[in-house]
Amino acid sequence: MTELKFHLGHPGLTLLHRAGLAGLWMTLKQIEKEIPPEKRPGSLSWELTPRQVQLFWEGNDFEVIDWLLKESFQLDNGLIALRGIDSKSMRKDSQVVIHQGILGTFLQHGKSREVIGEKTQSLEIDEDHPPVIVKYKALESYVHQGFAKDLCDKNGNWLKQPIRIAGWLNPGAVVCHDVFRSDTSFEESPETAFILLYAPVSCYYYILRSRLRDQKAQYALVVPEIIDMEVYASYRQDPQLRHAGYRDFHASTLGDAGLRFLTYQEIAESAREFKVKRCQVLTLGVVPWSRPQKFRTDLLTVEAEYRDCKNYQICKAALPNRVVVKAKAGEGSFIATSFAREMIAENLARGYSWYAGFAEWVNSNERFSQLCYERGGLNEMVMKAEMDDRERWFVQACHEAIRFTYGRLSQKSQDRGEFTNFDRENIRIRTGLTRCKNAESFREFITSFWAQAGRIPTLQEHWDDLMDLVMDSKEWKKARDLALIALASYKGKERQEESQDELDEDNVDLIAPAELEEG
Repeated sequence: MTELKFHLGHPGLTLLHRAGLAGLWMTLKQIEKEIPPEKRPGSLSWELTPRQVQLFWEGNDFEVIDWLLKESFQLDNGLIALRGIDSKSMRKDSQVVIHQGILGTFLQHGKSREVIGEKTQSLEIDEDHPPVIVKYKALESYVHQGFAKDLCDKNGNWLKQPIRIAGWLNPGAVVCHDVFRSDTSFEESPETAFILLYAPVSCYYYILRSRLRDQKAQYALVVPEIIDMEVYASYRQDPQLRHAGYRDFHASTLGDAGLRFLTYQEIAESAREFKVKRCQVLTLGVVPWSRPQKFRTDLLTVEAEYRDCKNYQICKAALPNRVVVKAKAGEGSFIATSFAREMIAENLARGYSWYAGFAEWVNSNERFSQLCYERGGLNEMVMKAEMDDRERWFVQACHEAIRFTYGRLSQKSQDRGEFTNFDRENIRIRTGLTRCKNAESFREFITSFWAQAGRIPTLQEHWDDLMDLVMDSKEWKKARDLALIALASYKGKERQEESQDELDEDNVDLIAPAELEEG
């Protein structure tokens, strides 16, 4: 009898290995429901505990493993179908994103799959918008299905020596220099290579589009940290994850993707009940020095800290992904991500204040205009996000100063019979903030701004606290960021502006899901 035994706490297992072990656990649990023992080759059986998997079988190793892999990794009308999450029963948009996500991460290389051709799928988003038209590569087969031959020798016996692995099995683990292949290639034991096969089952995938970095759409791979496989299986099969719509599979940054995954339940519920305390999020792509191969181009570890998760939940509700109808009739819709949420999520994922660095990132009139299009959501963040009282008072004082400044400009314009150009005043204030390069120049700017506005109630009421913030040489960047947030989030009288949908339509070629390529 052959026996394989895997334990989640084995010191040699990486985060991806443990994700693979959880994927194997989930797959065996699903097969257990659907295929009785008498129909499994070699009397294949297993024992599953929250932290351990044991497999037992008799006879030829190849026949048993080949059967198991083909049952685990299937196809459904050209789409990858994972037995472990019963993906055939999922919504069509969920199936398509899982398929695209795996092709955009694990199976980027053309040799890892056989393509039948390109198919087009129309995905319904809601009753108010036309569907999103998505193209994907339909498959005839992929490497997971036939990997048993790499785990067994010519006689069908389980291998005893390590095997070299390719990037599709461990994304990013590729030969760095072909001349030194023997020194830079990666090896795994047959056992650890076997569990890596199942990592796609427990991982999660997002269509990633950054407005701030102005890069082409790609895919983010979320690798959860798993400490209890039974509990994680419950989380992965949760209806909110299982039946997420196409709009929910879009993120703007690695931090956005990681926090979105960790906060599908109520605030930090995943960390408390499902024990998913952190995850790694990574992207893969080509680099200038090695076009043929795919490398990890970015990697971020995201933790489920209570305050950050709560603020992200508020941010996600205030600044959601939106459905935008394409200008040309019959071309359907596309999903637009939030420019402001991109910066906020990246801050929260890295443990910073949600507004940190805004004054440095929003360093042009174009970016400031993009930020102002979302003033409603930003204002909601200011009102609802967890912040220190002093920070909220500072924003409130700036809001009052802006209102009084607008009022003075409006009165002057009325006296002259002219149109009040609030945008020009916004640019003047933003430019003044940008020119603040040290604590002294910021103090000069903000005190002058407040003084010109006149009597500011919040400033008078909380004078000592706000002056401490302004005068502290270590806090001036924080105060500058808060001032910019106040300017972008101020909700005064409605002004005629270019609509956000028009701005998104201008960038449709950069973010339309139908244009994504798996390589």
